[in-house]
Amino acid sequence: MNSKITKSTMLVALLGLSSQLFAQETPTTTSRFSKQSLRTWSVGAHGGILSQNTFLGGQSVKAREFKSIGYGAFVKKQILPALGLQADFLRGEVKTLNTTSTIEQVNSINWSGSLTAVLNIANFSLNTENAVLIPYVKAGAGYMSSDSQVGTVQSFTDREGWFIPTGVGFKLGVSKGINLDFGYDINFIKSSPTVKNAYNESRFSYAHAGLEFALGNKENSQLQNYSAIADLRKQSAEESAELRRALSTAEQNAARDREQYAKDLADDDNDGVANKFDKCPGTPSGTVVDGSGCPLAAPKTIIKETTVITEADRKVVKDAISNLEFDLGKSTIRSKSYASLNRVAGLLVEKNFSLKLAGHTDNTGGRELNLRLSKERAESVKAYLVSQSANASRIEATGYGPDQPISTNKTAAGRQENRRVEFTLY
Repeated sequence: MNSKITKSTMLVALLGLSSQLFAQETPTTTSRFSKQSLRTWSVGAHGGILSQNTFLGGQSVKAREFKSIGYGAFVKKQILPALGLQADFLRGEVKTLNTTSTIEQVNSINWSGSLTAVLNIANFSLNTENAVLIPYVKAGAGYMSSDSQVGTVQSFTDREGWFIPTGVGFKLGVSKGINLDFGYDINFIKSSPTVKNAYNESRFSYAHAGLEFALGNKENSQLQNYSAIADLRKQSAEESAELRRALSTAEQNAARDREQYAKDLADDDNDGVANKFDKCPGTPSGTVVDGSGCPLAAPKTIIKETTVITEADRKVVKDAISNLEFDLGKSTIRSKSYASLNRVAGLLVEKNFSLKLAGHTDNTGGRELNLRLSKERAESVKAYLVSQSANASRIEATGYGPDQPISTNKTAAGRQENRRVEFTLY
């Protein structure tokens, strides 16, 4: 009765501990290498040779290894790439031959259950889906029931006791969800003197081979086969490919912008108005046009002698520069600038001056964009002056982008000074 109670208590405790340790799902993580997409549960079966002799000794008896067969199964929960918890079940017979006679001793392991921690020493992997080689060590605690018979004499039956399983081994990945498992265990019997005395030096070994099968989505790899280095190499290659695609796209966009820039700011009909602002393209050569590039209904021919540029003339231009404002990031002139520009237009008409407009920007943004914006702003000022009767042929509009700063681009004040349109009378 006591034996049955002990056995039942041990099984309940072992299964309960296993369920508590294994019930926790692998937590969701937002790190670069997510465990959520990897399989953490596996089952396996194994078979091999039980022996009284171990690498630690035990040569006092003649072990009949090739007649001492063991077999078992396990359930495993992988917690980290290098750490897993494994519930093992084992049974079999350990046969030995007395050194001084031919009497055979048979120790039967009716059943044994153990819970071990399995530590992967390394992960030799060429990719993250299938590890090539995984050496490991393991240790834990277990409980067993065994019989012992010497010759025809039954020494004891159904004796139970605790033992400490330890072992080393390695796994070979043969596919994404299947590993070959090779191991060598030494089990140290720690309780029940009767059982301990039946085993040479209170221990026995188990050399075994088996198969491990991962549970879960077949498309996912196993966590224990996971290699951070291989995964990093794989993702770095993907990021490099993505960067190359992005650079290629950027180059295509830059080429498209340059082509559009040249098209917009060219003057195909040579009327002094850029294509982008020319609402009447294709006007005949020599036609007097307004600021939008359309012929004037009643062209005025104003002939005036060129006079000397005075300080008052320069002040008119200086005021226009100071009051000139555009909409943010655009070439649209704000209405508050019209009054001072009107005075410049009147000056050009009255004194027949020529005027050079030079657009400049700071270095914020791409150079191609800044070149286009500076040119468009200069052309916008020219178009407005022409709309106020200034002679388009005597006004030159050029954009220099960020290439001619007059102050530092490292401060907001400096960048504000660099965003300008310069007026030069001549």
